[in-house]
Amino acid sequence: MSTFNDVTFYFQSASGLPKMDMVGNGDPYFVARLEGKVEYIPSVKENTRSPVWNEEWIVKNVPQGATLGVELADKDNRGMADDYIGHFKIDVSSGEQVAQITVGKPVGRNRGTFQLKIDLVPSTDPDAHRYSFEFDGPVHYSLHYSPTMGRLTSADSRLYATWKVYLRGVRRCFGDAVQSWTSKARLTFEGPASAAIRAVKHNAHRMLYARAISNTFGVLEQPSDVFQLLHGSSAPGADGVGAPSPFAHRIKPAVYTYVIAINDDSMRFSETGARYLVNMVSKHWLHSDCAEAVRFAGEFHPRPEGGWDKFSDDKRDEDVRWELVIDNNSGTYAPKKEMLPALKKVLEMNLPGFTILALDREDPEVARSSEACRAYAISKRGVHIEDLQPHVPPGNKTLFEIASEHLHMRQTSLLLENLMGHTDVAA
Repeated sequence: MSTFNDVTFYFQSASGLPKMDMVGNGDPYFVARLEGKVEYIPSVKENTRSPVWNEEWIVKNVPQGATLGVELADKDNRGMADDYIGHFKIDVSSGEQVAQITVGKPVGRNRGTFQLKIDLVPSTDPDAHRYSFEFDGPVHYSLHYSPTMGRLTSADSRLYATWKVYLRGVRRCFGDAVQSWTSKARLTFEGPASAAIRAVKHNAHRMLYARAISNTFGVLEQPSDVFQLLHGSSAPGADGVGAPSPFAHRIKPAVYTYVIAINDDSMRFSETGARYLVNMVSKHWLHSDCAEAVRFAGEFHPRPEGGWDKFSDDKRDEDVRWELVIDNNSGTYAPKKEMLPALKKVLEMNLPGFTILALDREDPEVARSSEACRAYAISKRGVHIEDLQPHVPPGNKTLFEIASEHLHMRQTSLLLENLMGHTDVAA
């Protein structure tokens, strides 16, 4: 009978990393994979060859004898292939660890050292065999501002942003249930042009979710953390000169499009009016990375208790009870309303401070509440009506066009990197 442990990884630092770029020290990050079942990707550290992370990763029900593999890479902020630094593999055992980073075989060249600590405690879960390699926190997130889109026009930077939140308890709540693509997505998977369409969409997803030094990273531990995640933009416009909104530090009345992915149990979302979504056929496709199935998908919006039509800005956000209205409004995946209780349970485990209202897309309260949210954004927060639906400002390209051009540049870059003996690491 297998023995299982609950494992906490403390990824501390690396030192002695090689210089990968002609200019600067590099922007390192890593991808940690536990037996290929779950993975962890940290923040990118800017301009250093001795990065310090001090980030924590908890995985429950890890079988005895498991191994941890880590690959390090240097982020290329021009949008080309990242430089591969090296790798190491260690047994999962308690204590301080200093691993040698190498590249090449069979012996490998020294590329520095990696410091981490591992704590193991025996699992007490009677269902450990069913839920092995179960992510258990912290609930970390990343906020991605697309530098490619940001150069093209001035606007609220959130209109070019995507969020990713890693969720606990997804398998526990959803079981084996998944939501597969529907006939509305046929062009992406069927027909002579489907492979080319998927290639562009995969690249668009990579562009918008890539790890970069411009990303924001954090952990959702208390209600204020979730509130901050949903605040309005505190940065100037994408041209770098616009003034931040006077409501930058308040929860923004906005509707979001989301998916919960199967491969990493992450909730990925953006504002429904995000400008880059034009010509992408389906917003949910972009977030799922053309996945054949997801755990769930739809739209959501935060609201003060009862709705935005019952709210006034003279009330402080921290003095209000907040709700998250979330639905199954996705024609791409058509999530079953019978799974809404599972969705509610997952979000209650991960989003402290919010009452979760999981409603079917046909429920009239969804339309009423969403409209009240948009009306408040326009009348009270100065949001432009054109920013509530995807569109392309005059003189700019759609994401589909940009992703097609970028894909060609990336393929050329990968060819050159491979010829020079480097390997790309995807984040």
